[in-house]
Amino acid sequence: PINWTNATTLISVAILVGTELIGAGAAAGWAIGGLFQLGETITHVLQGVFVLAALTGLYYFLRAALAHEPIRG
Repeated sequence: PINWTNATTLISVAILVGTELIGAGAAAGWAIGGLFQLGETITHVLQGVFVLAALTGLYYFLRAALAHEPIRG
């Protein structure tokens, strides 16, 4: 059976933390690209790299959260 309290908590924290990390990654790429005047293409590449790093961090965060808040049993 699914523990809906834990599942709801994990979904909520995934949305909250994911939004924060992705927003910070995109903003960091934009800021670095603008600060060093790297051009539009390199700025978008930086944003992509930082967003991918944010998604990787979110993945490992959720793995750890699932270990502490199991949604099954």
